[in-house]
Amino acid sequence: MTERIEDLTVTYTEDGIDTTKELDKVILSKGSWTTIIFRYQDWDRAKGEYGPERYTIRRYQKRSGEYRQQSKFNISSRSQAQALVEALQGWLDAGEA
Repeated sequence: MTERIEDLTVTYTEDGIDTTKELDKVILSKGSWTTIIFRYQDWDRAKGEYGPERYTIRRYQKRSGEYRQQSKFNISSRSQAQALVEALQGWLDAGEA
């Protein structure tokens, strides 16, 4: 398991190919419970190329000095990501009034 937040990744390699390739990440919260949003692509074996960008929010708990994934939410498309951003922005804007 991983001991440092910075080392947490969604990259997964199988048979020498990154079948899940992390493009970026933002650490949303740190501590004994850590939340990270990742931007990634999956390898499409049939096409021999990476598919569209995807996003996932992962929650980790630190126990015995190691981070262990506890939950995740996958954002399956750009349109779903945009809808999430708009919903959050609407709520934030409403809270400022």
